[in-house]
Amino acid sequence: MAVPNSPTICNFSLRIGAAAVKRLTVKRLTSFLMIKRKRATLKEVATRAGVSIATVSNVFSGRKPVNADLRTKVEQAAKELSYQVNRAASQLRSGRGQVVGVLVPDLDDTFFTSLISRLEVMAQKDGYDVIVASSRDEREIEESRLQTLLGWRPSGIIAVPCSNRMPAILSREVGRLPMVLVDRVIADSAMVDTVTIDNFEAGEIAVRRLLDMGHTDIVLAASHLDIAPIRERIRGATAAARSRGAHNPIAVEVGSNADRGAELFADWIEGNTVPSAVLALTNVTTLAVLTALAKRRIDVPEQVSLIAFDDYPWMSARKTPLTAIRQPVDEIASAAWERLKMRMEGDVSPPTPTILHASRQDRASVRRFGAPVSGLSPKENAEPPVYTAVNTT
Repeated sequence: MAVPNSPTICNFSLRIGAAAVKRLTVKRLTSFLMIKRKRATLKEVATRAGVSIATVSNVFSGRKPVNADLRTKVEQAAKELSYQVNRAASQLRSGRGQVVGVLVPDLDDTFFTSLISRLEVMAQKDGYDVIVASSRDEREIEESRLQTLLGWRPSGIIAVPCSNRMPAILSREVGRLPMVLVDRVIADSAMVDTVTIDNFEAGEIAVRRLLDMGHTDIVLAASHLDIAPIRERIRGATAAARSRGAHNPIAVEVGSNADRGAELFADWIEGNTVPSAVLALTNVTTLAVLTALAKRRIDVPEQVSLIAFDDYPWMSARKTPLTAIRQPVDEIASAAWERLKMRMEGDVSPPTPTILHASRQDRASVRRFGAPVSGLSPKENAEPPVYTAVNTT
């Protein structure tokens, strides 16, 4: 059997024998044919299913309803032909695709991955695919990722910027592309719809709990002090302390990497008096603080009380369950998706800021200051009811 352009096989056959030549030739020919085989087309699927091209198009685009029998025939034909929808071509023809872009700063942060997961579910229910990108908390990468997302001609974008400023590339799309900004935004100055929590309030209710338990020497483990949500949480925590005549909490910047953050916080502890309580301002800084305390053999809550931020299952599955500030991730995702969907459907009303409220989950990681370890009452060790944040500003 002759194989085009395969001198390697011919030369090799002189050394390895006829049987090996046959096996190698068949393998090379099979690979050659697979490379040359063209992808199935819409027309081929229609022919095999015995339906019109328009029917096949409607099955995959969802533009018009197709009865169950025809849909089954089309799907079966597509499966047999290994047909894949060419979404890029579809978008080029229509100028717009059933695709939504989602940009977050970091895929290692549980808050952002939880947000993405919920957005994907809602988008799928409404017939949209989601393309996810991460900026790695760097503006240059953010610009590049957004450029790529826009290249898909999405119907809309939901973005968590890596800074407080709206990315320049998105600013140029305002009025043309539906978009919603989430979390790291200053709602009052945004040119588009925003969804945030009341971060001032979140910091306030956390420190209020520590003050109620007798703590006045409080440290705040912050990721980046220049990010608006972190600044607002610090402002709220400071306001709560001042309202009780306590010292201002000390903010320690540890970054957004848990391992590096643990090193930085451990270094800070090394050179300072260990505080009676720590409020971690993100889920990543919570991990950093726990790691640093463990390395220093500092027990929670016997030696240091701790309040975490973002409430995830592992926080209550520990030997000492963590008191935590819970962001309403479901509500954040739902509000962002509903606002984006309205814009994609043609709503042109002025930008709307949506501000949601966090809640505090009180558990065993905060003990009363000065009380003997063995003196905690069963009531203090039990898991109390949820306290929803109340804005007192």
